[in-house]
Amino acid sequence: MTIPPLLMGHPLASKEHASYALLTMSRIRKFEEAVEDLFGRGMMHGTMHLSIGQEASPAGVCMALNLNDQITSTHRGHGHCIAKGANLMRMVAELLGKENGYCGGRGGSMHIADVETGNLGANGIVGGGIPIAVGAALSSQLMNKGTVAVSFFGDGAMNEGAFHEAANLAAVWKLPVIFICENNGYGMSSSTELAFKLDKLSDRGLGYGIPGVTVDGNDVAAVYEATEAAVARAKAGEGPTLLEFVTYRWKGHSRSDKNLYRTKEEIDEWKTKDPILHFEHVIKERGLLNDEEIAEQHRLAQEQVIGAVNEAMKGKPADPAGLLDSVFKKVSA
Repeated sequence: MTIPPLLMGHPLASKEHASYALLTMSRIRKFEEAVEDLFGRGMMHGTMHLSIGQEASPAGVCMALNLNDQITSTHRGHGHCIAKGANLMRMVAELLGKENGYCGGRGGSMHIADVETGNLGANGIVGGGIPIAVGAALSSQLMNKGTVAVSFFGDGAMNEGAFHEAANLAAVWKLPVIFICENNGYGMSSSTELAFKLDKLSDRGLGYGIPGVTVDGNDVAAVYEATEAAVARAKAGEGPTLLEFVTYRWKGHSRSDKNLYRTKEEIDEWKTKDPILHFEHVIKERGLLNDEEIAEQHRLAQEQVIGAVNEAMKGKPADPAGLLDSVFKKVSA
C-alpha cells in the first residue's frame, strides 16, 4: 500500500496539488466510513467520533505545513492524523487493538500519536491538546527550530480554561503556534448559538491580542490560504493566530449520539456543502482535473483504505499481560 508523501503548496497550484488535496480528503472520508462499518459489525470497541463532512480542514491545514511542523489533535482526530501523513494500516491496527498499532493497541481512536510525522497526539480531554501545542511552540522558540505548532480543537473547547490560559501565554511570549477551531456548530449537543455570545468565534482572539480569522471550513483552498498566512506570521516571530473554520459534522457526536438535538433538514442542507464535491467542482471548472482523473483519486483512496483494513486484521492482538509496557519507566535506585 503506497502512501503519498506530504505535498506542500496551494491545492489549486497545479494538477499534482489538486490531485493530492482530493486524494487526502477522499482518504479521510473513506477511512471514516470504514471505521463506522467496523464499529457497526462489533469489530472495534470503545467509542468513535467521526469527522465526515469536515475533510477540508485537515487537508488544507497540513498542505501548509512541513514534516517538522507539529500538530495536536482531538477526540475527532482521524482526519488530522491522515492529513499529516500517517500510515493507514497502523491507524486501523490501533483501533482494532493490535500490537502493530501506533500505540500498541493501547490508545484506541482518541489517543493516536505519530511523532515521526509531527503528530503529537489526539486527546480525549476537550481542549487537552491546546496547552501541549503551546509547549511545543515554546520548545521551538527556545531551541530556534523554526517550526510551528498547530492545535486543532472544536468550538466546545473554546470555553475550556485550557484554551484561555494557553492563548494568553502564547500571545504574551509571541509563540509560533496556530490555534485552529473547527467550528462544526455543536459542542457535543450544545449549539454554538447557545454557548457563545459571538457571531464569529475568531473574535475571541481580540481579548488576547491575537489576530482572528474566520473562513469557510468546507473550502480546502480557503483553509490553506488562511493557514499559510498564519504559518508565515508565526515563523516570522509575530506570534499566534486564531483561525475559525466553519464546517459541519454529518454524523452524531459519537457512536451513541442519536442526533435528537438537530433536524434532518439541517443535516441535509449541510450535505449540499460537501467539501469534497465543492473541490471537485472548482478543479473541473479550472481545468485541473477531469471526471476520469477525479474518479481515479477516489479509487486510489478506496484501495488504500481497504488494503489498510485487510492488513491490520492480520495483526497480533495486544497482550493484556503487557498493558503497562511503555507506560511506566523503571528507574534503578
